[in-house]
Amino acid sequence: MAKSKIVVGLSGGVDSAVSALLLKQQGYDVIGLFMKNWEDDDDDQYCSTRQDFIDAAAAADVIGIDFEAVNFAAEYKDRVFAEFLREYSAGRTPNPDVLCNAEIKFKAFLDHALGLGATQIATGHYARVREVGGQFQLLRGLDPSKDQSYFLHRLNQAQLSKTVFPVGEIQKSQVREIALKAGLPNASKKDSTGICFIGERPFREFLERYLPRKPGNMVTADGQRIGRHQGLMYYTIGQRQGLGIGGTKTGDGTPWFVAEKNLEKNELMVVQGHGDAHLLNARLRADDASWVSGAAPKMNGATSTFGAKTRYRQADAACVLQAEGDKDFELEFETPQWAVTPGQSAVIYDGDVCLGGGVISRRL
Repeated sequence: MAKSKIVVGLSGGVDSAVSALLLKQQGYDVIGLFMKNWEDDDDDQYCSTRQDFIDAAAAADVIGIDFEAVNFAAEYKDRVFAEFLREYSAGRTPNPDVLCNAEIKFKAFLDHALGLGATQIATGHYARVREVGGQFQLLRGLDPSKDQSYFLHRLNQAQLSKTVFPVGEIQKSQVREIALKAGLPNASKKDSTGICFIGERPFREFLERYLPRKPGNMVTADGQRIGRHQGLMYYTIGQRQGLGIGGTKTGDGTPWFVAEKNLEKNELMVVQGHGDAHLLNARLRADDASWVSGAAPKMNGATSTFGAKTRYRQADAACVLQAEGDKDFELEFETPQWAVTPGQSAVIYDGDVCLGGGVISRRL
């Protein structure tokens, strides 16, 4: 008796192709689906959509599964890109991949898959789902260097109950080996980075097409003007490159870092040295929280600690969580965190279990 139908999001990369292959080998009725999420200036110079589609179709052919493409560009523009622009306008640095997962890959895509008669969807993310007592947990992928649970922390119970992550159970090196043995055409394809609508194009050039450029003063912590910035939206907390003030102030070669944005004055504050106190924060506030279980985690006494990340490529930092309802929370870290950035996600963990998180609104 055939197993149930699963629709796999085929991106053109090796991870999603191997996910489809593993499910096919397990006896599932697998359909591959390619999502087109961006149409503006979609050309080969900056955006690899066309080649990704060809690679996804070729992989589906080798695996021996049906394949189709669906266009979610309108949904992406409304639900993800509009928010991306709003955040940059507000002086924050958003993470569109987090929103894309919650609104497109596990909402629009899931709805489409269910319409095709599927009971579940699968993607090539390095994460795991575990059911415990009727509740679905989001766990880190077993390969710590590839774990992507950070980007999936906004998924809810309904979404996780219908999602599988086949490569989350294995190492990236094994994924490559499986793909090579199966003769998948994208077995050695380089992993994609970034988001398609920016691609490899200069970031400032891209943003300037959608948001007005507002140059202003670049100042030190004591208010001394030492240069001009091109617009606050082009900079992020902790940024070192592209400031144009290399030898200013002391002349000793100590690098400058972005420490703060002042929207009211349109000023960019910069400091010298990676360890400057203005780059370190022991507390933060986050809003627009989303919890995997549907509610904020309960503290087991005043001294309970969790682990948290304030950016993807970061080790968990021990912290105390204080939730105010289910939509806002504060974190107090045992050790001050470097370059906490409004607009990025603060994601909470209890061991390997990702509990959810929120958007950093303020450094405290």
